[in-house]
Amino acid sequence: MLFKSPIIIVPGEPKSVFMELFFKSLKKITVKSPIILIASKRLFKQEMKKFNYKKKIKIIDQKNIDNKKLKNNFINLINVDENLFSKNQIMKKKSNKYLNTCFETAFETIKKYKFKKFINGPINKKNFLNKKFLGMTEYISKKFKVKNNAMLIYNKNLSVCPLTTHLPIKYVPKKIDKKAILEKVLLINDFYKSNFKIKPKIGILSLNPHGESIDKFNEDEKIIKPCVKYLRNKNYFVRGPVPADTAFLKQNRSKYDVILGMYHDQVLTPIKTLFEYDAINITLGLPFHRVTPDHGPNEKMIGKNISNPSSLIQAIKFLDKN
Repeated sequence: MLFKSPIIIVPGEPKSVFMELFFKSLKKITVKSPIILIASKRLFKQEMKKFNYKKKIKIIDQKNIDNKKLKNNFINLINVDENLFSKNQIMKKKSNKYLNTCFETAFETIKKYKFKKFINGPINKKNFLNKKFLGMTEYISKKFKVKNNAMLIYNKNLSVCPLTTHLPIKYVPKKIDKKAILEKVLLINDFYKSNFKIKPKIGILSLNPHGESIDKFNEDEKIIKPCVKYLRNKNYFVRGPVPADTAFLKQNRSKYDVILGMYHDQVLTPIKTLFEYDAINITLGLPFHRVTPDHGPNEKMIGKNISNPSSLIQAIKFLDKN
């Protein structure tokens, strides 16, 4: 009998809407892959009581995981000591020790057992990363010694990928080069071929309005256009530079599986406008599938029981199929 790789989940910030979304998701869908949660047992039981979620907790020994015995009629939990922070330290820098322990436990587990599925809940990046990494994509890639990565915001109808992630806009032009574009296109192409058995159609956006510039050096003409020509000669299905202001019009976006933009908000703003919570964040280039729901801790909605679980449901469904 072939056993499915478990889905490892780190809920993220103790003070966030993730557990509410987690309970709502499990009530709505049936998951074949075993789920292993890495969190504080005491905090988890408090959340279960708060949202009236009733299921027995089974404590898992991280040093001796038997995949054959993992079942989803329990909550499989690797317990992390919540005493690493106090109540008034939640969402503060001092709670980083707890989060770091959760992540390190997850990474050790993935490496030891070669598990292939990982979800992390929302993180207060400013506190946790402390300006050492641009985002969680770079943080996790560093932990697995992966240099080439990509952040794909995936929807079955249209996905987007920013060439630069959480980078201040003034630094973006300096990061646009042939090597960076080629790396992202190859990662996107490999992902779609291995997961969906297709060669994706990729639209590459221009950096400047309409692909034009009054500056002597036009990135669209000097970098993006030659790069697109090179990729087309290598039989990749790419077009560009595509003017960003019209790329997401219905008649235009239907031409692509993925739109590669030059910076974060150039592609994340339209994709969230189009699909709202019906998208997931996938890190490409890792030796496993890392997926995260496309939302933050959302402190203002904590305890109100009104958060939308759609993105987490899509994340779990995606991993359950793979």
